[in-house]
Amino acid sequence: MGFGIIIIRILFITCMVFIIGYVFGGFSKKPALAIITKVAAILVIILFITTNMLFMINRFEHFRGRDHWQRCDTVYRQGKHP
Repeated sequence: MGFGIIIIRILFITCMVFIIGYVFGGFSKKPALAIITKVAAILVIILFITTNMLFMINRFEHFRGRDHWQRCDTVYRQGKHP
């Protein structure tokens, strides 16, 4: 899951570069870059929603006790280690 979040963040940054280039740069003058910027704007919305969903799933699993790091040292504190 950590690698997926890294990829989503890289795509998010790339999309923001295209949007900023469209607004402040010369991307709006070239038709190919204008189309890519429109796709990037839609992709930013999708990536934002996806990232929030992944973080919420991670937090819900942590609070439900399904997180794999939950209580990982209790065996050693109770003296029942192998």
